[in-house]
Amino acid sequence: FQTPVQIKEFGAVNKIDFSPVPPYNYAVTASSRIHIYGRYSQEPIKTFSRFRDAAYCATYRDDGRLLAAGSEDGAIRLFDIGGKAPLRQFEGHTKPVHLVGFLSDKYRIFSGGDDYSSNLWDIPSATEIISYSEHTDYVRCGCASKVNADVFITGSYDHTVKLFDARTKSSVMTIEHGHPVESVLLFPSGGLLVSAGGRYVKVWDVLKGGQLLVSLKNHHKTVTCLCLNSSGQRLLSGSLDRHVKIYSTTSYKVVHSFNYATSILSLALSPEDETIVVGMTNGVLNVKHRKPEEKNENSQKKRQPAYRTYVKGRTYMPKQEDFCVSKPVKRVLRKYDKLLRGFQSSKALDAVLEPPIMLHTPEVTVAVMQELHRRGTLRSALAGRDEKQVNLLLTFVARRVIEPRFTPVLVTVADMITDIYQPVVGQSAIVDKQFLKLQQAIGKEIDYQEELLEVLGMMDTLFATFTKKRDMSLEENKSNGVTEIIETNTNY
Repeated sequence: FQTPVQIKEFGAVNKIDFSPVPPYNYAVTASSRIHIYGRYSQEPIKTFSRFRDAAYCATYRDDGRLLAAGSEDGAIRLFDIGGKAPLRQFEGHTKPVHLVGFLSDKYRIFSGGDDYSSNLWDIPSATEIISYSEHTDYVRCGCASKVNADVFITGSYDHTVKLFDARTKSSVMTIEHGHPVESVLLFPSGGLLVSAGGRYVKVWDVLKGGQLLVSLKNHHKTVTCLCLNSSGQRLLSGSLDRHVKIYSTTSYKVVHSFNYATSILSLALSPEDETIVVGMTNGVLNVKHRKPEEKNENSQKKRQPAYRTYVKGRTYMPKQEDFCVSKPVKRVLRKYDKLLRGFQSSKALDAVLEPPIMLHTPEVTVAVMQELHRRGTLRSALAGRDEKQVNLLLTFVARRVIEPRFTPVLVTVADMITDIYQPVVGQSAIVDKQFLKLQQAIGKEIDYQEELLEVLGMMDTLFATFTKKRDMSLEENKSNGVTEIIETNTNY
């Protein structure tokens, strides 16, 4: 994703909902207003502000033409995207309404309020169809089935998730989540239900009567919102711990995570997964757009000259009076030289750790390491490597550290590697084996050097002995010569 865009709202963002039809605008509910933003607009293109107090849960209908929202005064308002004033107002709740949604038949609305009730409304007549009062605490979240137009689900602070069928007078299924339920989500197939509350995200099998399939505990504060991508292969959860976790729906493992500045209240993903929008408690809206994919357009190649153009004059031999102009040879930089010029330390080190260079020209590898050490970036280039890369580094160092021309540089490299990867020793058998090989190689070299020093000491003793004998013989020769001269002088 690209660098996020920050938009300041008037209050905490409690709901974000994308229009299901192009151009995929999104509605943001914050304070007493509902803002409609375009995909790349940083200012709202439309505002609904006909609320006396706080507005909640602005939700689009499947055709993107109507928008329904709850409010602090207990009324539900229905807006036309093209207008400003509410088309309908549904009154029946006695306390704030935090949950509003459309059934898949597009002509009925379900709602949930702080008066513990879950209601069903008819849009054309603006009347209440049925009211369920089965929850024993605030009803704060819900969703509708896209497979069955009569089925909708509500989640409450009484720790339960209830499945309702509009054709019956009571709930048809109750699921115990174990914590106050902040968000619920149905998979497109309608067979799996996801609930979020407390630190847990739980997945239930609706077709098996609400059997718990998996319980995820990857957040360390309350999970506030859930979201699915367009293909249903990724599940997103936002939490008060400032993180958005992305799970694979095949293994339910965390495959990615986003970190934000403050606690997260709402989260939405555009229908084609191009934009992720997060609303936070400080009223900031964080919008991230996916980086555009580079299109490999096959540009038309320029027509090359004919073959005879290249071979023309190749066999011409210069005459004696001809003046030959030599063409300067273009210098082509190696890959690692280009990366060093671009200050890409880690990639430059990767380039010289390739087998052909390491085996045939190890001096190049060591030279690049020495240059990185001179620049002060060797430690950062060595850090952050996986098991395979660390194994490659240690293999090279253990093999070449005993060569005198490489020893000064590679001892420094070995010291840095040991310092960086000491905390992870014991986690990989391959890396541990290489560390042992390095230890053995250095141990053998130390023993060898000690033996050499002993031999050097012996040789120094021998040389010193030879030197003394030679000096003594020279003195004797000198003394003999002087006596002979004296004797000859006396004879005269």
